Amino acid sequence: MLRRLAAIVLAILVVAAGLVWYLTAPKPLAASELPAHQPDLANGQLIFYVGGCTSCHAAEEAKGAERLRLGGGMELKTDFGTFRVPNISPDKETGIGGWSTLDFANALLRGVSPSGAHLYPAFPYPSYARMRIEDVLDLRAFMDTLPPVSNRVTGHDLKFPFSIRRGVGVWKLLYLSPAPVLQLANAPAPVRRGQYLVEGPGHCGECHTLRDFMGGLKKAQWLAGAPNPEGKGNIPNITPGPGGLTWSAAEIVETFKTGFTPDFDTLGGRMGKVQENLSHLADADLQAIAAYLKALPPLPDAVPKKAGAKD
Repeated sequence: MLRRLAAIVLAILVVAAGLVWYLTAPKPLAASELPAHQPDLANGQLIFYVGGCTSCHAAEEAKGAERLRLGGGMELKTDFGTFRVPNISPDKETGIGGWSTLDFANALLRGVSPSGAHLYPAFPYPSYARMRIEDVLDLRAFMDTLPPVSNRVTGHDLKFPFSIRRGVGVWKLLYLSPAPVLQLANAPAPVRRGQYLVEGPGHCGECHTLRDFMGGLKKAQWLAGAPNPEGKGNIPNITPGPGGLTWSAAEIVETFKTGFTPDFDTLGGRMGKVQENLSHLADADLQAIAAYLKALPPLPDAVPKKAGAKD
């Protein structure tokens, strides 16, 4: 009787393990899912700057044309371990020059590497998953025009169990979705455009939204601020209202264009780099981003500042 019970339990465990293994497998796009599309380099450049690729993948102090050399190498120290930013220049040996268009689309939209492994969501594909595939193809075409950089970046150094990539499949089941974060009923066209830029390629929520213990975004506190992943201060609440961003839409646009804030300050640190990227956008797109931010539901700070503290 005990042997039979043990055999049943073992069979259940084997079936359960097989089911988990199946559900957590990488789910790449098929080649047939890529549309026939003539790349638009101007749009690819726009998506490149909205996505802020230079902020992480260029050298820390790069200026001017050097910001287009995406050799990677920056280290991101987190509670999960150290992530190393890869080389995404078109170098065929150490960058992504050897990737196919399908490889590139799978990395951005599905978080799957060319070898078929899960990518860690330190790469913000949970936001990029909301992008239109045509924009992804345009981005790839533009990035192919950038200078190749020979720089081999070593792998991540993560704590157990985060070092087990298959576990990312569980994370994806919980958090990866191409659906918009917010349902903005009857929103005008500029707000919808701003929503796409912010929630998709702009991946603003990756820094400005609180995360749970598994590193997933708490979407009920969307853009209401979060601890700085680099350990110093907080990333601010950018929802409208007293607890967040009180600037007018025009002031938001001007800050993105110039880096100067309405309270006579300047944007610095990582946000300074974001602003430098956004300054390449047309006024209409900056106005769309501002319109979306003003249309957000106002929320209190997800991480209230201590008395006398500054971000």
